[in-house]
Amino acid sequence: MSKQLGFLHNSEKCVGCRGCEIACKNEYQIEATPQWRKVFQLHEDDFSLPTRMFFSMACNHCAHPECLRVCPVKAYTKREDGIVIHDPNRCIGCRLCTMACPYDRPQINPAKKKVEKCNLCYQRIDQGEKPACVTACIPGALELVEINDSLDQKTGILKTLPGLPSPKITSPSIRFIGPKQGKQIRRD
Repeated sequence: MSKQLGFLHNSEKCVGCRGCEIACKNEYQIEATPQWRKVFQLHEDDFSLPTRMFFSMACNHCAHPECLRVCPVKAYTKREDGIVIHDPNRCIGCRLCTMACPYDRPQINPAKKKVEKCNLCYQRIDQGEKPACVTACIPGALELVEINDSLDQKTGILKTLPGLPSPKITSPSIRFIGPKQGKQIRRD
């Protein structure tokens, strides 16, 4: 594999508008379920947050995807750029991938009785465009990036957030800029 594409999510910029969720649904004409991308609220207990903060997650296109490893019909493939593709024509709806993914991102489509997931808009990327969710993010909280050591060494870049599974399991291709602690002002 020559590189690993993934997402960088900046919780300082995310306003929880769900524009990324809607863009994904519009791009692929997805019904209410499944949710290929979902916005979550960060829990105040995890960060001692002075205000509400959010993060957005889709398939993490992991370096070591469990979905690919457990699929009995090889419905998953990993491209040279690290994008993990699911082929619905091969899928038999066994749900092994949904059970194996620690991030709960492959999801069953109840109408089709097959699994679906984010494909990182690889068709758009192949044409030099950004994924629909990234394009729709008005505050610029979501970016398409190459996951590499130089990104990981930048100050403020996190490989995980409290409450998420250990990144050691699958090496997810998502990085975060977490919330900064607010300053406390005291009057004596």
